[in-house]
Amino acid sequence: MIVKEEFLSRLRKIFDLNLYEVKVWTALLSRGTSTAGELSSISDVPRSRTYDILESLEKKGFIVMKLGKPIKFVALKPEEVIERVKKNLLVNAREKSKRLEKLKGDDVLEELTSIFSDGIKFVEPTDLSGALKGRQNIYNHLDMLVREAQKTITLVTTADGLSRKLECLLPSIEKAKKRGVTIRIAAPINESNIKVAKDFARVAEVRDVEGLRARFMIIDSEQLMFMLLNDEDVHPTYDVGVWLNTEFFAQALESLFEIAWKNFKQIK
Repeated sequence: MIVKEEFLSRLRKIFDLNLYEVKVWTALLSRGTSTAGELSSISDVPRSRTYDILESLEKKGFIVMKLGKPIKFVALKPEEVIERVKKNLLVNAREKSKRLEKLKGDDVLEELTSIFSDGIKFVEPTDLSGALKGRQNIYNHLDMLVREAQKTITLVTTADGLSRKLECLLPSIEKAKKRGVTIRIAAPINESNIKVAKDFARVAEVRDVEGLRARFMIIDSEQLMFMLLNDEDVHPTYDVGVWLNTEFFAQALESLFEIAWKNFKQIK
């Protein structure tokens, strides 16, 4: 059986498998049922590793072990594999989430916080900066900034960006509003995102910035997060954001925003 390396590489990324696992799995798919020895020969995977690989695939829901001697393994339909893998991922994610949630009241978190607090004393505020790659990492950092906000949140984004931020930022923005934080959001408003704009308008002042293309957030006139690329032209994986803890720059940008804010249109 010959399977192209490009196809195997895609399978590895999609199903989070190693090279031996995808080789053995596709070999079994081509046979329907087979022994470990046969699969070793077909897949060109060392016999000493084949049993471990098959056991791993069984645990992950890709195959089933057949009763009897010699021991054989049965391939499942790819559609069934997808369903099983998806369910396993959800179960594992819930379990990990529960473990992490329990840490909030655990002495492990207290110890980690103590280590961080002691270390941060020796760091200059201007050193707290960095670049973030990937849109999900950027949004995670924006969410952290919103959760830490005490006075003001200024958000400028694109039309599509406003829609994307509804799911990832609105819960934290709602909590910030309850803390008394003043929140302003500026973005191009059109038919595709007017409903999103109105959802945000429940907790923030939202204005239309028709023709302006910018992506940044200012927190408490101290911290600044801005995106370097046009979200219409870049794949989410390659999006780049820069985070700065700089009161001088943040206040300067916010002053310029104040001038422009007066001319932005309020949404109806």
